[in-house]
Amino acid sequence: MQGDGRQAPRRKTGFVDTVQAVGASFFGVRGRRSHERDLAGLDPVRVVIAGLLAAAAFVLVLVTIARVAAG
Repeated sequence: MQGDGRQAPRRKTGFVDTVQAVGASFFGVRGRRSHERDLAGLDPVRVVIAGLLAAAAFVLVLVTIARVAAG
């Protein structure tokens, strides 16, 4: 929000934008410009849901790799 009470217009973002932002955050490769753009347009609820899904997928991949390696 700006100091004079006006709110900056929010850009609508889709599922792909949310997944890309979460994926980039997992690897720590987001630039400042991307971060600011994401803050202005991403829905926080979608980001949390996408983050939880990505974390669950990551854990499942690790468990699968461990089971395959164990025999």
